[in-house]
Amino acid sequence: MPDYVKQNVQWFPGHMAKTRRQIKESLSLVDGVVEIVDARVPMSSRNPELDDIVSKKPRVILLNKCDVADANATAMWLKYFENKGHYAIAVDCRTGKGLNKFDTIVKKALADVIARNESKGMAGKPLRLMVVGIPNTGKSSFINRMGKNSKAKVADKAGVTRQNQWFNVGNGIELLDTPGVLWPKFDDPEVGDKLAFIGSVKDEITDRETLVCRLLEALAKTRPGSIEERYKISGVEHLQGWEILEMIGKKRGFLIKGGEIDYERAAVIVADEFRGGKLGRITLELPQ
Repeated sequence: MPDYVKQNVQWFPGHMAKTRRQIKESLSLVDGVVEIVDARVPMSSRNPELDDIVSKKPRVILLNKCDVADANATAMWLKYFENKGHYAIAVDCRTGKGLNKFDTIVKKALADVIARNESKGMAGKPLRLMVVGIPNTGKSSFINRMGKNSKAKVADKAGVTRQNQWFNVGNGIELLDTPGVLWPKFDDPEVGDKLAFIGSVKDEITDRETLVCRLLEALAKTRPGSIEERYKISGVEHLQGWEILEMIGKKRGFLIKGGEIDYERAAVIVADEFRGGKLGRITLELPQ
C-alpha cells in the first residue's frame, strides 16, 4: 500500500449554514438547550460556535453512546462539564440508558425558568428546549426514545435531519429538533480525523483507507490490545497504519485477484467495527 498523507477534512454544505441561521432565529422560542455530544470525543463533537449562538440559555449536555465509550473517561468528562457550569448526564439514546434522569436534570437546569413562570401565574407551562448537535451524535434517536409516539426521522448516517421539528415528549417538556450542524472548517486536523472516525463526517467525502490507517495508528499507540484482541494479531504498537490494515486483511482473508490484500474491504470492516464498539469501549480524548 502506498504512503498516505493527512487529509484536511472540510465539510460545510449549504444546509448547514441554513441550520446556523435557524438556530439563531429559533432561540427566542425555547427556554433552554439540549446539546448532544459523542461520549467517545466529547470535545471534538461540540460545535465551537455554539457558545456564542446559544449565549446564556440554560444547557443540558448529553454524552451519548456512552455504551461504546470508556466508562472512567466518561466520568471524567461529566465532572469537566459540571465544573464548567453545565448539567450533564451519560446516556445511550438507542437503548434509553440514562434517559430516566433527563426530566430531573432539565428541571434543575431550568429552575429559574420554572420559578419565573410560577410567579407569573403560569405554573405547569411546558418547558421548551432546542436539541442541537453535530451530525450523527444521536439527536433523532434521543427524540424518538423520549417522544415514543412522536417520531423524528432517524438513520445511522450523517445529515439525515434537514428541518426544524417540534415534539411533545411528556412530563411538561417539548423538544425542538434541528439538523446537525458543523462549523465552516476544522482548525485542528485531528478534530476532523476524530469526527470522521466516529462517522460524523460522511465517508463519501473522505479517503476511507487513509482514514482507517490513521485510526489504527492512533489506537496502536493508546490501545494496542483492542486491535490485537479483535483481529487476533500481535506486535501492532510500533507499526504504521497501513501495515496493521494489511495484517488485518490477511488474517480475515480479504484478498483480491492475484492474492493482493483488499485494503478497501478491510478498511470498511475496521471502521464499522470501531463505530459499533466491537474493538471495546474506547474514548479518543480526555479533558485537558
